[in-house]
Amino acid sequence: MNIENKKKKVLFICTHNSARSQLAEGLLNHSFSQDHQGFSAGTEATAVRPQAIAVMAEIGCDISHYRSKTVHEFEGIDFDYVITVCDNAKETCPYFPGARAYIHKSFKDPSSVEGTEEDKLQAFRNTREEIKAWLEDMFR
Repeated sequence: MNIENKKKKVLFICTHNSARSQLAEGLLNHSFSQDHQGFSAGTEATAVRPQAIAVMAEIGCDISHYRSKTVHEFEGIDFDYVITVCDNAKETCPYFPGARAYIHKSFKDPSSVEGTEEDKLQAFRNTREEIKAWLEDMFR
């Protein structure tokens, strides 16, 4: 009997695909790659925040090759889960064709934090850890 080992595909959507959705994609691919494959997109594309890259490197996860993408790049692809990680994305992209399940979980936007570079990095770390804990609850 030949049973196909198919990974569940997960698309994380945020507004700019620069921080939260990138962190979620990286964390899922870093910690749950046996069973899941993560992707991320935004309702509009910008650039991956350098702080996101830095705080992921701190935990041994290299997302330096990631780029910001729009949801249009994923049209026609079926996903097991489409997860909006900010309220704005939920409002502007409430439906994604090909999604088997929709989940909304809003996380704090670390990009909105002002202050020193260390203040900004700490905000990204906090959001990374919040997403990591949620993913562990969701996918374990």
